[in-house]
Amino acid sequence: MNLLFIADPLASFKISKDSTLAMMRVAQEAGHQLWFCESRNILWRNNFVVADCQSLDIKPGGTTWFELGSVEDRPLNTFSAVMMRTDPPFDIEYLNTTWLLSAAVRQGAKVFNNPTAIRDHSEKISITEFPELIPPTLVTRELSAIEVFHQEHQDIVIKPLDGMGGMGVFRVGPDALNLASIVETLGENGARTLMVQRFLPEIMQGDKRVLLIGGEVVPFSLARIPQGSEIRGNLAAGGKGVAMPLTDAEIKVAERLAPILNARGLFLVGLDLIGAYVTEINVTSPTCFVEITEQSGFDVPKFWLTALEKALA
Repeated sequence: MNLLFIADPLASFKISKDSTLAMMRVAQEAGHQLWFCESRNILWRNNFVVADCQSLDIKPGGTTWFELGSVEDRPLNTFSAVMMRTDPPFDIEYLNTTWLLSAAVRQGAKVFNNPTAIRDHSEKISITEFPELIPPTLVTRELSAIEVFHQEHQDIVIKPLDGMGGMGVFRVGPDALNLASIVETLGENGARTLMVQRFLPEIMQGDKRVLLIGGEVVPFSLARIPQGSEIRGNLAAGGKGVAMPLTDAEIKVAERLAPILNARGLFLVGLDLIGAYVTEINVTSPTCFVEITEQSGFDVPKFWLTALEKALA
């Protein structure tokens, strides 16, 4: 198969734990031809969505871990599959890329995840479709609504809708210290919508990333455990990643959501669970393949490739 990966610059990859690189390696080892481009290299040209892309060869190790061929102009519908693996933020240019990819899908391209499904699933607001699975949650621009929510729940977490890696996450305890200031700053005085949730003490056991691939559940999570006085478990915020078998409660939640999301074209999903509560549904470029594989022995990249080959059969 010819597999195109749309991703961030290869030189920016953290080669010891990059999930996209893990996908590339396992696909190449299975005999598939790899291609690479950045989102800026996706164009509408001569009535087709094309990629100014390069063949990609992954090297066994060393500082020069990849080799790229010369640039070729190829319609996206000539690839066996196209993997959209550009990291957030989900800004206007990310949105523009999804529109181009949707046009490619109409021309017969097979894009994972489906770009229309990505647009329809805000990684934070999408949890509201499953209210029985989420903690008490408020989505608003209004300080007054947040103040009422705080009075009811006393201990809350406030975060921007477009944040990633734990960026901009604040906890406000019963004393409501700096509540108005935090809301005004994060919400840019009412210009930006915020998500507010009841603080979940289970975060101290980890903010767990559960991977759903091709409608199936990876049986291990990566618990991202806050360190010291930090409340954020995100690895980017200094959390410690520990692979753990899924609990019965986590399996129940994951097995309920996996077939629903897969049917919509969300082939690879990263659920974030605190306790048994769903806090986010990540669909842009879910990670943690390498950490789960190395710590549990369950080969996530191979599981991903098997599911992809099945989806393309």
